[in-house]
Amino acid sequence: MRENTTVRLTTLSPGAGCACKLPQASLETLMTSLNGFGAQAADDLLVGLPEGDDAAVLRLGDGQALILTTDFFTPVLDDPYDWGRVAAANALSDVYAMGGRPVAALNLAAWPGDGLPLDLLADVMRGAATKAAEGGCAVVGGHTIADPVPKYGMAVIGLADPDHLMTIDKVRPGDLLVLTKPLGTGVIVTALKQDAADPATLAEAVASMTTLNANAARAAVAAGVLAATDVTGFGLLGHLRRMLSASGLAATVDADRVPLLPDARELAAKGFVPGGTKANMSFLADWVDVAVSVDEEVAILLHDAQTSGGLLLAVPPSAAGLVDRLREHDRSTAVIGQAVAGRPGHISVHAGA
Repeated sequence: MRENTTVRLTTLSPGAGCACKLPQASLETLMTSLNGFGAQAADDLLVGLPEGDDAAVLRLGDGQALILTTDFFTPVLDDPYDWGRVAAANALSDVYAMGGRPVAALNLAAWPGDGLPLDLLADVMRGAATKAAEGGCAVVGGHTIADPVPKYGMAVIGLADPDHLMTIDKVRPGDLLVLTKPLGTGVIVTALKQDAADPATLAEAVASMTTLNANAARAAVAAGVLAATDVTGFGLLGHLRRMLSASGLAATVDADRVPLLPDARELAAKGFVPGGTKANMSFLADWVDVAVSVDEEVAILLHDAQTSGGLLLAVPPSAAGLVDRLREHDRSTAVIGQAVAGRPGHISVHAGA
């Protein structure tokens, strides 16, 4: 990381350690109120608002589809350059979760013009552009507004093969649930806001959040994976519930197999739990059964609101070799559970075999 700025950007965010994503309960209420909107869209719209997936997908013809997505949030780090890198990786991730590759992006920024130096915003955008370039994505413009709370993100356009899209509604019974990044960014960023995050711990979290999901997406598509999502503000269990509800299935999760960032468990035990994580736990109470053998701190981290998390893949047992290939890029990749028949959206969490 670069030398930290003297401005504590994270203290300017009203959220507590996560990206201030609208709570899952509120989002579902909003989606219900929009029921039917967009249902009469063009035949070439393959994935849209009714599907509630990670991004929209429009068929272009000639074996190509256009992926459209956007994401932005308040500061999760004090270093503006690193915040930009994390925001870009997070925005690009929705394209990777659909099995595509990003090709162009627009900056989206809200900035207190009289309250923060503009050179900090320039650092944010430089960091984002560097990460976008790593993914082969050109940053081609954008839009800024004045706002007392700084926010930054990107609108991203990607391309994909329409016959090899990964969507949330294609989980099949028996699919192995594979997670490609460790959990814990929410509690670590919350600790950062309170000056309680060890520099080495923070460095591990930044490294994870700035790692693109490009390699995992390419390997998954090549292996024939049909169902995927990325793990962000709704936490691992929240995003898994969305996949299962859309696919009409339930799942079991082995808490002992879920990878965690260094010190995340200890920070959760000390009470550095973001508001988004608490909201996730409340919303999922009717969907998730956690065995008494699962440690409380681990249960918290399974709900932890992530920023720029990994991909959650539903992998057919016949493609189990994919896990070894994914571990070549991130050794923390793990099989954490399995999709099973049961009440759609229900998740049983246990510890050990």
